Amino acid sequence: TRSFTDPSVSMDLLRAVLQPSINEEIQGIFNKYMKFFQTAAINVRDNVGEEVDPEQLIQETCRSCLEQAKLLFSDGKKAVPRLPHEQAVPKRARQMDEELSRRGSPVPKKRKGRPPGQSLSNDRGVSGMAAWKLKVSEPVKRDGPKWDPSRLTETTTFVLGSRANKALGMGGTRGRLYIKHPHLFKYAADPQDKHWLTEQQHMRAIGGKMAYLLIEEDIRDLAASEDYRDSVDLRLEELKPFIPPAWMTEKMQKHMEMLRRGGDVPPPEDPPE
Repeated sequence: TRSFTDPSVSMDLLRAVLQPSINEEIQGIFNKYMKFFQTAAINVRDNVGEEVDPEQLIQETCRSCLEQAKLLFSDGKKAVPRLPHEQAVPKRARQMDEELSRRGSPVPKKRKGRPPGQSLSNDRGVSGMAAWKLKVSEPVKRDGPKWDPSRLTETTTFVLGSRANKALGMGGTRGRLYIKHPHLFKYAADPQDKHWLTEQQHMRAIGGKMAYLLIEEDIRDLAASEDYRDSVDLRLEELKPFIPPAWMTEKMQKHMEMLRRGGDVPPPEDPPE
């Protein structure tokens, strides 16, 4: 055991007290740059294919940012290794500046007066982002009747996330639904759930990929909203709703209650769908 007079113990006690405030401020910083991550993740999904989960990509990128930020407090003994492309960026930037100078072209200067992320959507016209009206700086609200676990009963019908995306006209880009509508309740099926879903032929065997379940009523409410009701791509027949067994519904009730109380979604053990 260590004495409370131990300097490291004393400092760690102080850190524990300040940690909630620090976490809140760090989250605010990430919110400022989230538009960059969201745009890039969606582009990767569109270019690579539906096996890419944009939400998972964003989480991994945020974790990588935190790892690299540790370099600010490195004691020189242990440093987080930089990736090859990160080491090359400053050199390429200098070469570009020198080339512009030789040609007599002015080196572009950073614009002032606009917060990070705003120039990307305004200057380059990022497709889809403006239409989604994302408010990344606002926390996801998990209250009201839609987040009342008692609404999940033994007769509540659910749909697969992949089918919900198709029904709302998003095709195979299923990650787009979760980013565009973060207020939706979604439940990541565990191996036991996926076994039942496969046995009942609600989905095909997908190995270690993620499968999300959403409440049918929530998707139909979205379909009836101003954003979707007049869409020519609306395909509600794609939903194929089903009623899960009572044991699965009970797990989803507990999951909804945890999220409503501010709990975080644990990272999935399986690779993303």
